[in-house]
Amino acid sequence: MPSKTTLTRWFFILISLGIISLILWNTVQFFNQLKENEREKMQIWASAQKELQKIDLTATDADNVLLLGILQSNKTTPMILYTHKEDVYTLNNIDEKFSADSIRIKKLIEQFKTEFKPIDIVYRDEVLQTIYYGNSPIINKIKYYPAALIMIFVLFFLAIYLFNQTAKSSEQNKLWAGMAKETAHQIGTPLSSLVGWTEILKSEHVNEDYIQEMEKDVARLNTITERFSKVGSKPTLERRDVVEETRAAFDYLKARSSKLIDFELNLPRAPLYVMLNPQLYGWTIENIVKNGIDAMKGQGKITITIEPSAKKAFIHISDTGKGIPKRIQKSIFRPGFTTKKRGWGLGLSLAKRIIDTYHKGRIKVLRSSKDQGTTFEIALRLKR
Repeated sequence: MPSKTTLTRWFFILISLGIISLILWNTVQFFNQLKENEREKMQIWASAQKELQKIDLTATDADNVLLLGILQSNKTTPMILYTHKEDVYTLNNIDEKFSADSIRIKKLIEQFKTEFKPIDIVYRDEVLQTIYYGNSPIINKIKYYPAALIMIFVLFFLAIYLFNQTAKSSEQNKLWAGMAKETAHQIGTPLSSLVGWTEILKSEHVNEDYIQEMEKDVARLNTITERFSKVGSKPTLERRDVVEETRAAFDYLKARSSKLIDFELNLPRAPLYVMLNPQLYGWTIENIVKNGIDAMKGQGKITITIEPSAKKAFIHISDTGKGIPKRIQKSIFRPGFTTKKRGWGLGLSLAKRIIDTYHKGRIKVLRSSKDQGTTFEIALRLKR
């Protein structure tokens, strides 16, 4: 059963559509009425023109004045009066530049025919003149009014939609930020206990290698806690060597991944300094590599390469997985989008936010082919 909010939303949508339909219907009716009035006005003008043709020398000046007054009263309707016997075109309420151009006059006549049916002035069964006339300026303005009105309403609803989407996105961001900070807080307690247990194991003379590995994992948990605590907050960026930071992330992932994954690292010898947050950058590399491992179903090759240019460092992370179809390559960075049966679809979304928003860089799918693998590219501006 639809919720109360959904029903209310649909109610306002239907009311709005009803109002729009009513306005459009009234506009069309008004437009048609204006067209009819224009037609009647031209019929009167044509009658006056016809009477003028019948006036003889015995007609009084009053008759002339009345007819001429009617003919001169129409100052808005553009018209072309064609006199058949003399083969002459007389223009009224039309720019004078048209009068010397027969081609433009004929084009105007064709246009007027589409707007109004021409009126023939007949006297003694002979067509003396034909009146071609078009829409007056006010009709032309009203003609486009419904389209303009629809556009205004479309923009209005689009603005409401974007506002709702922005508000919804803001609420979701606050929710995720709150969940992340709470997760960091919850991890903190058992993490402190693990540090204490590690010290106890040292006093028990447990194998030093075991303790070192435990300390590495504790340090990793501490890094993860710091990452979650930074979600929703503006991170601090430092001038760091991206080559060394990439190597550190690579070494950690290689040590804790399956032996079925072949890792390859291609780094320049010289340091490349960029402004970055080490924890968040490492998180980005981890998310992309884990996606690659999932795409390879736990067996294949991961290659990380850094290629510097004059102004940027390009980090390429490649896998030999099943590839990403072109139709969804722009969607994979959208929050909640996932092709996996398990997962929340947040890894690549977080990666994009970290690189694009926090580091003012760029992350994208550089290339991907079916069953040939995918290469992601991270571009960061160099800091000399």
